[in-house]
Amino acid sequence: MSGLSEDFRLPVACPGCGSHLMRVSQVKNPDDVVHCASCGKAVCLWHEAQTVIRQGPGSESEALIEAAVNRRG
Repeated sequence: MSGLSEDFRLPVACPGCGSHLMRVSQVKNPDDVVHCASCGKAVCLWHEAQTVIRQGPGSESEALIEAAVNRRG
């Protein structure tokens, strides 16, 4: 999946390993599954991840980290 996917950071951590780095297909259909880039656990659907991203980070430090990681998008 890595060649046809894109990594991004969510303010919400993976329930399996605690990583914030997630992976989704480059197509980004609303029903595409978002997986943890570390452990591979299914975390949510893309449309749910977009909602979390729109709500924003919980703190200023989270915002700085997300801006650095997600700057490509």
